Amino acid sequence: MAATRSFTPPKFNDTTGAIRMLAVDAVQKANSGHPGAPMGLAEIADVLWNRHLRHNPANPKWPDRDRFVLSNGHGSMLIYALLHLSGYDLPIEELKRFRQLHSKTPGHPEYGYTPGVETTGGPLGQGITNAVGMAMAEKLLAAEFNKPGHEIVNHHTYVIMGDGCMMEGISHESCALAGTWGLGKLIAFWDDNNISIDGHVDGWFTDDTAKRFEAYGWHVVAVNGHDPEAVNAAINAGKAVTDKPTLICCKTIIGMGSPNKADSHDVHGAALGDAEVAATREFIGWKYPPFEIPKHVYEAWDARTKGTGLEKLWNNKFAEYRAAFPKEAAEFERRIKGELPADWAAHAAEAIAKANEKAETIATRKASQNAINALAPALPEFLGGSADLTGSNLTDWTGCKRVRGNSIGNYISYGVREFGMSAIMNGMALHGGLLPFGGTFLMFSEYARNALRMAALMKLRVLFVYTHDSIGLGEDGPTHQAVEQTATLRYIPNMEVWRPCDTVESAVSWVAAVERKDGPSSLIFSRQNLAFQKRDATQIANIRKGAYVLSEAAGGKPKAVIIATGSEVNLAMEAQKALAADGISVRVVSMPSTSVFDKQNQAYKDAVLPKGVKRVAVEAGVTGGWYKYVGLDGAIVGMDTFGESAPAPELFKHFGFTVDNVVKAVKGVL
Repeated sequence: MAATRSFTPPKFNDTTGAIRMLAVDAVQKANSGHPGAPMGLAEIADVLWNRHLRHNPANPKWPDRDRFVLSNGHGSMLIYALLHLSGYDLPIEELKRFRQLHSKTPGHPEYGYTPGVETTGGPLGQGITNAVGMAMAEKLLAAEFNKPGHEIVNHHTYVIMGDGCMMEGISHESCALAGTWGLGKLIAFWDDNNISIDGHVDGWFTDDTAKRFEAYGWHVVAVNGHDPEAVNAAINAGKAVTDKPTLICCKTIIGMGSPNKADSHDVHGAALGDAEVAATREFIGWKYPPFEIPKHVYEAWDARTKGTGLEKLWNNKFAEYRAAFPKEAAEFERRIKGELPADWAAHAAEAIAKANEKAETIATRKASQNAINALAPALPEFLGGSADLTGSNLTDWTGCKRVRGNSIGNYISYGVREFGMSAIMNGMALHGGLLPFGGTFLMFSEYARNALRMAALMKLRVLFVYTHDSIGLGEDGPTHQAVEQTATLRYIPNMEVWRPCDTVESAVSWVAAVERKDGPSSLIFSRQNLAFQKRDATQIANIRKGAYVLSEAAGGKPKAVIIATGSEVNLAMEAQKALAADGISVRVVSMPSTSVFDKQNQAYKDAVLPKGVKRVAVEAGVTGGWYKYVGLDGAIVGMDTFGESAPAPELFKHFGFTVDNVVKAVKGVL
């Protein structure tokens, strides 16, 4: 190979040749993609999938399978080739449709589209972080369910990552925690090929990566990634180290097999071109036309018989476990299926009823903690946490146990790692058996934003808890005062966002988030005390619809509607009284979740927000999203500037969140 003549090529064979040429041919046909990474990783993937990975192509959801994550998801043809060759329901026709509309082979691996894909890969660093979450889930579930002589949870998490994953800051967050937690069943392969899109990385990536991971507390070994026996020995050594995660630093040549483009960025993110495709075929000795895999190669790769046998052994083991521990077995099955406990509805109803009965005027972050305390006894799958703000987020609960290093519990101190925490929780949800939630200040959802987007994209059951939701946090000032974050969270497709106004709405939002199975929820709470609002049973039931009539206009015929959320709901109630004194009857609508309200049928939406009636929205945040509800002839009491440092009452007055200003807005639209 022109660029790497000093490097001894591997002994090319048809087993690895199939990986290389499927990647080359699919990218060439699509004229789009990244062939270089799959070509450089062929030997590593061959050893891992054919000698170590415990999986069953006939049942990609077998609970005790090993997990495989391709963190450098741009090399997606690697995993598609592996899945196809080993016998998953991914026919060759789908590989021919690589990167085409509605194919099962999208540009980056997508969870839920392709059988065998464990997570959506692409945003670099998040795959390894998801893998940390998967390995953490395995460790926690093993500690909870395994009994002497009955190990029903005992699997590894393998992840391949590239230089880009190593450079992204999130990998530092998660890998440091993985070392602290001693995740001995996490084995990562670093595709150390020294190339990224801009070329050789020597000018911008010169870390001593091995020493960095050793400092994190990892077991680290370096190998020639094109030497199958060296890779195999490194995996075996990693498995033998049970108290540390393993990083296998694999020195590779990107595009290995391409005689003229290997070891260059030219093979990173573009098709090779017809001439180089032909040259590659000749160079590696691949004698078959595009997308033709000979019988002996399929036979060498086929994992269906072996996988079925492995799953059968586990099924037998689980049957013995069920006979010895029927209660635990039933609980394990329920948790893996993602089902709620049989008595869940009663616990949920009781939590809401008690919040209503107590009628407390407290901060909604405290109301949130009260809800957690009420619901946790019914949810052993709860796994809480905070990014170093437990005392502020109030995400812990009575009887929770902290996870520290090798100690096992159900509450995690993530440290100041908001992004890492969020993507780790995504990995836990992907693994199954746990219901993760974690907290930070709403402002710092910014650090974690791409993990939130990935949770929504993958439709994961993850709960993101945010406190200190507005200028109401006061003296910490504009650096911590969230003014645009609630609005931008609402813009994430499939993210349900709740900003409750008191204890009852807080309890309902928690119940709704727990019961949701098709995506994540963001729960947004106040630092300051918020007044309790009285409701009847119908109103409490309607909270689940995202918006409802909290206080009807006198006579039931409103001249205007005031819509409010969170801390501004009580302001709307006070404005209603002031307007009534002036002979203007208005309706107050509490809208804790715009996204949930938007899903209601038109009849309900019209009943809450009658057509032809002027509307005013009140929220201590940016105004843009509210025109959807008030129209261009309505008004918004909000703020489109940053905050200031001062006590909260002064700030609300300074920025116009007063009864007089809301009254003025209503009169203005009338």
